[in-house]
Amino acid sequence: MDTGRWVEVDDRVWVRRCAELDQSLGLVVGEERCLVVDTGTDDVHGAAWAEAVRHLTTLPWSVVVTHAHWDHFFGTSAFQPCAVWAHPRCRRAVETSAEEQRAEWVECYREQGKEVAADRLAAATLVLPNHDVPHQVELDLGGRHVELCHLGRGHTDNDIVVHVPDAKVVFAGDLVEQGAPPSIGPDSVLPEWPSTLDAVIEMRTRLVVPGHGDPVANAFVARQRDELKQLADLVAAVHAGELSMEDALHRSPYPEEYTRPAFPSSV
Repeated sequence: MDTGRWVEVDDRVWVRRCAELDQSLGLVVGEERCLVVDTGTDDVHGAAWAEAVRHLTTLPWSVVVTHAHWDHFFGTSAFQPCAVWAHPRCRRAVETSAEEQRAEWVECYREQGKEVAADRLAAATLVLPNHDVPHQVELDLGGRHVELCHLGRGHTDNDIVVHVPDAKVVFAGDLVEQGAPPSIGPDSVLPEWPSTLDAVIEMRTRLVVPGHGDPVANAFVARQRDELKQLADLVAAVHAGELSMEDALHRSPYPEEYTRPAFPSSV
């Protein structure tokens, strides 16, 4: 399997770039502990991710799950036992939706002929988050502090970002995507997403690590914020009867396949 490649974005701050789903996982290392940002797609991927971490550090780890989508938490069993941090709504969403997400993506993988990926996901162990981040939690990794922050709703209602102040790096989860338009689903909160990205920008970091794609600068985040605001305004105009769906699709900053999910099924 593809085990990914390391990108060191600052001293003891790494991104693991994985070909599957163009995913970016994170590792922040202090003098006494380390923090793993998201755990991957299944037990096999999680175990490969944990092994890659162990090649860099033997320090005890904690995990943060940036939001309740399957590709960010189904690898957690490989890191147990440890603290698994997430927003309280993330835990509830994992409890109520993980099996539905699993079934949907197992079917998707089988339709694509990816039987190995389907079998691995079908067999993946579900581990729930066990530590809450209702707003902000500061973790002491030994000589380095990391902030886990819920800045607002956007990609989901339970997004967490990981701020590493001394490195001026933030892991933004799927609030930011590079290489493809942001993923807007039924659990997204599109009207609030731009203001949440404003809060990311206000951290004045040097680099933002998206949940999928390469690290970016704040200028990229600002462009994505503006695009999401434009799309949110189009959705509101269609809902108010001021614009047709066809016109909205034509004016959208994103291709139709990424735009349509932003509209309620009733529109």
